[in-house]
Amino acid sequence: MFDYYDLGSMMMMVTESLQLVVLLVCCLTIITINCANATQNPNIYSVNPTIVHSAVSKGAVCLDGSPPAYYFEPGFGDGAENWIVHLSGGAWCMNVTNCQERATSSNGSSKKMGQLNFQGIHSKNESQNPDFYNWNKVLVAYCDGGSFIGDSEYIDPTNNSTKNLQFRGQKIFYAVLEEVLEKGLKNAKNAILAGSSAGGYPAILYCDYFRDSLPIKSRVKCLVDSGYFVHFKNPVLERFWSWRYGGVAALQGAAKTLPKSCTSKMKAELVQTVPLLDCLYAENIQEYTKTPFFLYMSAFDNIETQYTLGDEKYTTIDEGKGSACLNASLREMRSDFLNAIPKGNDPKHRGVFIDAMHHHTSLISRWSFEVAIEINNVSAPIAFADWYFDRKYRYLIDEIHTMPIKNTFKNVTYVH
Repeated sequence: MFDYYDLGSMMMMVTESLQLVVLLVCCLTIITINCANATQNPNIYSVNPTIVHSAVSKGAVCLDGSPPAYYFEPGFGDGAENWIVHLSGGAWCMNVTNCQERATSSNGSSKKMGQLNFQGIHSKNESQNPDFYNWNKVLVAYCDGGSFIGDSEYIDPTNNSTKNLQFRGQKIFYAVLEEVLEKGLKNAKNAILAGSSAGGYPAILYCDYFRDSLPIKSRVKCLVDSGYFVHFKNPVLERFWSWRYGGVAALQGAAKTLPKSCTSKMKAELVQTVPLLDCLYAENIQEYTKTPFFLYMSAFDNIETQYTLGDEKYTTIDEGKGSACLNASLREMRSDFLNAIPKGNDPKHRGVFIDAMHHHTSLISRWSFEVAIEINNVSAPIAFADWYFDRKYRYLIDEIHTMPIKNTFKNVTYVH
């Protein structure tokens, strides 16, 4: 006999099963959409390295002898003929042991390089990066340990070839630039040579060469992001910088790569004792650079304070809990820094944005309007874009804060 109760129960089970299936389908659809959005996120997207195999025959290699590399994202729309070439940073190696360790990492070997997240000034989000979102973006991988200046070699005395070191940063720059020029940079309407941290110095050093590589009608300027480290007058504050730069200059063969306009002014005996040390400070080469450049940096750069005052002082400085002696050193460092940067009498050729937050580098993690630093209600991305496009020649310094402002956004310095 047919049982209506059993039929009702059966129908209810079928209905519940269908609802469960529909719910699962909806969840899977949402997950799929979210994954797709994450993949297509215009603020952050992954880029694979381009290995420049042809550079090896030109002597342009990383510390371990592997070919150099760069990361490339093509432009689109009305930005297809505009280019940013960005020299990445990642400190320096100052001695053979340090450089041999570095040669086993992505900062010394293209064999170790993988995907890289592009963001900040490389973002494709028009609302957060309106002036550069659709430009061609090139980030030159930093694998020479010496700010792209070197042209020398270290041969290990044990004849163990795995320990030999190649210091070919200058050749790396030329080789990568040559390849990128053929990709379309040589026809650029607008172009920027940028450099962050250890890449900031070569952004000044090669600024004119970059300008001369492009059509005369192109708008070409350079951007230095937290790479303008200065020579402190106080020998106690200066001692660690002299040690670092002295090591870099000796290893990298700086005598034949740095500009003669600077090196010719040094006495021969000084070159022997401190190999062209002074010419590794941006303040001593910027005066010879004809092409306009913009300096974006904190007067209390936290790599500057770390290397000068010691790692243990970082938290104390960031939280404003320094002793009277420490605070006096910070004021002295700020004074020397502001005296060493380009003067404000020609902002068309030397724009600046000098904030007081205790941080380092900004083009990657502080470029979006949500986290950008402001001076006089003008954000750094707007200040630079105004200056670059000749809308307004910005020369902005935070004159209000003579001590470091706490770093409220814990950005991480860019390395591969």
